[in-house]
Amino acid sequence: MSALGGMRRNVEVKARLRAREEALGAALRLLGQVCPGEGQVCPGEGQVCPGAGQVCPGAGQGPGEGQELPQVCPGAGQVLLQTDTFFRVPRGRLKLRRTQDGRGELIFYERPDSTGPKLSSFSITPTADPEGLQAVLSRSLGVLGTVRKERLLLLLGQTRLHLDRVQGLGDFLELEVVLRPEQSEQDGQRVARRLLRELGIPEGDLICGAYLDLLLARGQRGDSGDSAPDSGDSAPCHP
Repeated sequence: MSALGGMRRNVEVKARLRAREEALGAALRLLGQVCPGEGQVCPGEGQVCPGAGQVCPGAGQGPGEGQELPQVCPGAGQVLLQTDTFFRVPRGRLKLRRTQDGRGELIFYERPDSTGPKLSSFSITPTADPEGLQAVLSRSLGVLGTVRKERLLLLLGQTRLHLDRVQGLGDFLELEVVLRPEQSEQDGQRVARRLLRELGIPEGDLICGAYLDLLLARGQRGDSGDSAPDSGDSAPCHP
């Protein structure tokens, strides 16, 4: 099955994280990157680790102003600082993502607001001028709100595993199963549910919608705005 209209496809699921370090340890075990014991090294990397079942020093700590970004065992993951600004559009969601290196991506996506693994159809266009593009889109479309997060990205086969620390919300896990052309939505759902079990994420911790929806539900926009838009701007959840 190919994507329609140039849109790409994955299967996504989000969950609240009650214990971020436990989820990180479980993910690294799936990668074979967990440090085996005190004074031993991360497999194949030569990095000394602090203790059994732990990641390399600094992993999982939120960076403060002027501090270096946290690191996991080299090759195991990548830490990203992302700012997503959402714009008003008649359907789906449109956001401009800016990263710490000054680059940007304009992302449009459509997916159901349900708690379990669901199909997301999306299109991404990079931009070398995210500030200028944001100014144009803000004036022409209007801003719904902004999400700021620290993301630890791990790759598990065809799945992008995100451990997100979202400003104003807390810690979350997100799985994005990148579907191959021959795979169906059901194939991706099976992969996502298997990984949720292996990571120890209970069904009751799954959430729907975007991080922005959770901020709006709390009356926050995540930007300079003082109040949230009307409640109609955030869709309800469905099981």
